[in-house]
Parts: sequence; structure tokens; C-alpha cells
Amino acid sequence: MKKFFVCALLVAATIAVALLCLPSSPKADAYLRVHIRANSNGEKDQAVKYLVKDEAVKYLTPVVAGCETKDEAMKMIEKELPALERLAERVLSEKGFSYGARASLRQEEFPTRVYEEVTLGAGVYDALILELGTGEGDNWWCVVYPPLCFSAGNGNVVYKSKIAEIINSFFGR
Repeated sequence: MKKFFVCALLVAATIAVALLCLPSSPKADAYLRVHIRANSNGEKDQAVKYLVKDEAVKYLTPVVAGCETKDEAMKMIEKELPALERLAERVLSEKGFSYGARASLRQEEFPTRVYEEVTLGAGVYDALILELGTGEGDNWWCVVYPPLCFSAGNGNVVYKSKIAEIINSFFGR
């Protein structure tokens, strides 16, 4: 009976320690998502959406690179909304599209999405929304802050998260 009690206590302690060491699921308020909506699901509208996405990512990467918080990233991006619209409209115009673009920061519903080792659960997130034309087509989404989807400019993707750094430093990793 004593052995059973000791074994049960060890199993319970092991489970408790394992649960305490599991990283907590990320909270929606720690992330700034990005959502680029195509004008339609037509092949050309979808193709130009990706061209706009490439230019927007290239433009935003240095804007958010030095940001220490999501709020700071949102303030920086808010200043850049007119420039993002002009950038998108330039790409659209160069490719022969006459519709415009609208950029805004607002809350949006997102489905569950996995980025490398980070899973963001479904829910309402602050987001940069870039609508092309009617914005009724399929979309591209990712994370602006922390920058999970933005490259360092040399073609290599850099995955960096202040939240992960804090968790890792706490656990001595």
C-alpha cells in the first residue's frame, strides 16, 4: 500500500511539473495580424494580391523591425496607412487594374493558424487590413507583430518573438 501511495504521488507530481512547464497558449492581444483581401477570386485578382503582399511585406519589414511592443507597431503602422494604400494602388495600376485599395487597423475574426512552432487560436485579433478593390476575394493573412511572416531582406525568414524570448529566458533556454 505504501509503494502504491508513493508511486501515485510521484505520478501526480510529474504531471503537475509537466503542466507547469508547458508554454501557455499565446493570447490574441499579443499579436497584430495582417489580412490582405483580393478584389475577387478571379485568377488575375488573386495573382495581383500576392504582388501587393510582397511589396507590403517589403515596405513594412523595416517599419516594425525596431518595435518593442504590439502597441508601438500599431502606432508606426497607423502612420503608414496612406503610404500602404498608395503602394498597393501603384502595384495595381502597374498591372492594369483600375480599382483602388484601402488600408486600416481594426479588429477581425481569424481562424486557427499555425506558423512554424506558434499556433494562434481562432478569435478576434487586432489586424492591419488591406482591401484591394471590393475586398471580396480570398485573402492572405499572417502576423505583423511579432514579425512571424516578414523576411530580413536577404531572402531568409527570421522568426523572432519577444514573447518567446521572455519565456525562454524565464526557463533558462
